[in-house]
Amino acid sequence: MSLSVGATSARTFASLKRHHNYRLYFAGQAVTISGTWMQNVAQAWLIVELTHSPLAVGILAVCQFGPYGIFGLFGGTIADRLNQRRVMMATQSAYMVTAATLAGLALTNHATVWEVYLLAAVYGCVTIFDTPVRQSFTIQMVGRDELPNAIALNSSLFNASRIVGPAIGGAIIAVAGVSVCFLLNAFSFLAVIGALALMRESELFPVGREQQRNVLRGAGEGLRYAWDTGVIRMVLLMMLVISTIGINFNVLLPVLTSKTLNAGPAVFGILSAVFGLGALIGALVSASMGRASLRTLFTGAIGFSVMELVRAPA
Repeated sequence: MSLSVGATSARTFASLKRHHNYRLYFAGQAVTISGTWMQNVAQAWLIVELTHSPLAVGILAVCQFGPYGIFGLFGGTIADRLNQRRVMMATQSAYMVTAATLAGLALTNHATVWEVYLLAAVYGCVTIFDTPVRQSFTIQMVGRDELPNAIALNSSLFNASRIVGPAIGGAIIAVAGVSVCFLLNAFSFLAVIGALALMRESELFPVGREQQRNVLRGAGEGLRYAWDTGVIRMVLLMMLVISTIGINFNVLLPVLTSKTLNAGPAVFGILSAVFGLGALIGALVSASMGRASLRTLFTGAIGFSVMELVRAPA
């Protein structure tokens, strides 16, 4: 039994143990993503305080995630042509500027709804390039053989940050206000920028790039491949439905906290953190698996649907 547990543990953290560059990246992301979740909580709560409107919170989500939803595919084809480490340093710097601007507006009590929307849209536009670059850069840090493990660890880190960031963010908002969350998030980007600067370029795994491919053609080929591959098509359609209809927590949680529970930012932070805890457990289970399976995917989807039905009466 102990040998089995030890083998599972070793497999779960294999990428961290074997790759210096990935350890740097993982540490930097641990700081930065926690800061980002602090800002997400603070930004949503700021809109609630300014408008007391569920519609306004929904518009904030559209501004932040809409650009990537529309243009994310093109960002991926562009990312394949560029030096991904340098692009990441640029995108993280851009995120830092948006967070610092939000902090300045909030600290001086000049923040308006349209300014928050505008900065959220800028953040979303940067995400068009940052997300595919981060996903592609992972293979350069760990190689193809350990890519599934590194992806699962990235997911675990993301979801662990969903516990730490909102919990700390909710407490800070209750004590010092949203501006401090924005300021701390701005400083947090220095961690990942520093980690990227310290990486050993000689230890990165080379990847082939097709420099001459047209961006529109590359995006079209990606869509055709996804549609012609049955498993990928099914997973994408499934996630389209679930994400569009079910995964709306950016809007639900602040409204549930302020309207239904009549509570403040501390409770909002705790709700967001508990949501992240469940996601972290699922990510760690995924990291310990040898490979993904359709059975696991369907089990997760059904479990998510059941929990949504249980929560609905509230």
